[in-house]
Amino acid sequence: MSLFDHKISELKELLHKKELSVSDLVDESYKRIHEVDGKVQAFLALDEEKARAYAKELDEAVGEKDELGLLFGMPIGVKDNIVTKDLRTTASSKILQNFDPIYDATVVNRLREAEAVTIGKLNMDEFAMGSSTENSGFKPTKNPWNLNTVPGGSSGGSAASVAAGEVPFSLGSDTGGSIRQPASFCGVVGLKPTYGRVSRYGLIAFASSLDQIGPITRNVEDNAYVLQAISGVDQMDATSANVDVPDFLSSLTGDIKGLKIAVPKEYLGEGVGEEAKESVLQALKVLEGLGATWEEVSLPHSKYALATYYLLSSSEASANLARFDGIRYGYRTDNADNLIDLYKNTRSEGFGDEVKRRIMLGTFALSSGYYDAYYKKAQKVRTLIKKDFEDVFEKYDVIVGPTTPTPAFNIGEKTSDPLTMYANDILTIPVNLAGVPGISVPCGFANGLPLGLQIIGKHFDEGTVYRVAHAFEQATDHHKAKPEL
Repeated sequence: MSLFDHKISELKELLHKKELSVSDLVDESYKRIHEVDGKVQAFLALDEEKARAYAKELDEAVGEKDELGLLFGMPIGVKDNIVTKDLRTTASSKILQNFDPIYDATVVNRLREAEAVTIGKLNMDEFAMGSSTENSGFKPTKNPWNLNTVPGGSSGGSAASVAAGEVPFSLGSDTGGSIRQPASFCGVVGLKPTYGRVSRYGLIAFASSLDQIGPITRNVEDNAYVLQAISGVDQMDATSANVDVPDFLSSLTGDIKGLKIAVPKEYLGEGVGEEAKESVLQALKVLEGLGATWEEVSLPHSKYALATYYLLSSSEASANLARFDGIRYGYRTDNADNLIDLYKNTRSEGFGDEVKRRIMLGTFALSSGYYDAYYKKAQKVRTLIKKDFEDVFEKYDVIVGPTTPTPAFNIGEKTSDPLTMYANDILTIPVNLAGVPGISVPCGFANGLPLGLQIIGKHFDEGTVYRVAHAFEQATDHHKAKPEL
C-alpha cells in the first residue's frame, strides 16, 4: 500500500503523532517517480534538492508547532504553465525552453503558506492548447491505465501523475475542460472552480477570460483541502473575485436529501458514447437512492459552445502570445538578418503546430472586416450560453452529465484531425464560457478505462458541488480502483 492511498487528513494525523515524517512522504514521491515516470512521462522538471531540504525543515517544526499548515508536508506537482521561482517553467513550449521565473505564482505562494512541498513541474499540451498532451513541445504523456492511450489534456501530466501515485495531488488549469477531461480519462477527481475563485497571477495565459487553476486529487475530500488552500481574492489579479472563501470541508456531509438535479438532454445526445450515457444513468440511480431527485432539462445554446469557445479562446491566445517574440526572454532564433526576421523566425521555430493554428484563427477572427462577424458574434452567443445555465439554476441545485463523450482514445488516433480532437471537450466547454464551477469524479469503466461524472454548480457554490460529489463517492467504489503499472 502506498502512503498516498491515505487521505490528506489521515497523513496529517500520522505526521502529528510522528508516526510518519515529511521526508518519508517526499521520499515516497521521488521513489515512485523514478520507478514509473519513464513509462508515464508526467514530469518535465523535478525540484528534488529543494524539496528534500524543505521536508527536513518541516520535520524539525512538527514538535514545535501547535497547528500544522492545511497541507502540511504534502507533496504536490504543479502544471508547467504556473510559474515557480527558480524552477524552470516552459508551458511545454520550445519558445520557453530556458525560462527560469524570478517569482512564484500566487497559488504557489499559497501552497507554501499551507506548507505543501513542490515536487516538480508537470507536462501539458503546449500553452494549454490541446486535449491529449500530445501537443507538448517535449514529449507525450501516457495514461497510467493503458500506456497506449492519452491521459487527456491539457493538464494530462497533472492527472497522470496523481493516477500513477507519483504525487497525492496536483494543480492543473482549465480553459475548456483541461482539468476535468484528463481527470475523467485518468480516473481521478478534478475541479474547475468558479472563474475568479482562484488567482490567475503567475499562470501563463492562454485565454484570460476562461483560464482557471484548480486541483486534481484521488478523492473529493482532498480536493476540498487543496481548493481551501489556494482560494481567495488577490490584489495581483484584477479578475480574482472579492468573495468570502467558505469552509469547503464542512460541505462533505454525505447528505443530499431533497437536492434537485438537472440533466441536460444535450449532454446525453448525439456524439456521446453508450458507455458514458449508461454510467451517468447508473450514477443518477445512486443519487436518487441518496434522496436527490432529477429531471431532464435543456441547455439549448450548448450546441454553439464549441464554435464560440474556439473563436474566443483563439482570439485571446492571439493577443496573449504576442509577447513571446524572442526579445525579452525565452527562445531566440539564430537565423535572422533584421528585426522582422527575428520575430518571424523565433515564433515559427518556437511555437508548435497547434499553437500556430490557434494564433492564426484568433488573428483572423479579430481582424478588420471579420471582428463583428466572428469575435463579436461569439461574445453574444457566450452570453446566451451563460443565460441557459442561470435559467436552469433558478430551479435546480446542480447539473449532472458525463465529463467526456468516450473514455481515453489511443495515442496518435486523432492528431491528424483537429476538429475531431476539439469535439472531445464538447461537454466541458460550456462550463468555462459560463464561468461556473464543475467537477469530474470517477463513475465507471469502459474497456478497462475510466469514465467521469461531471457535476456543475452555481457561481461560487463549490460547496454544493463538493457535497454531491462526496455523497456519490461515498456510495460507490469507482474511486478506489487504481491502474497497475
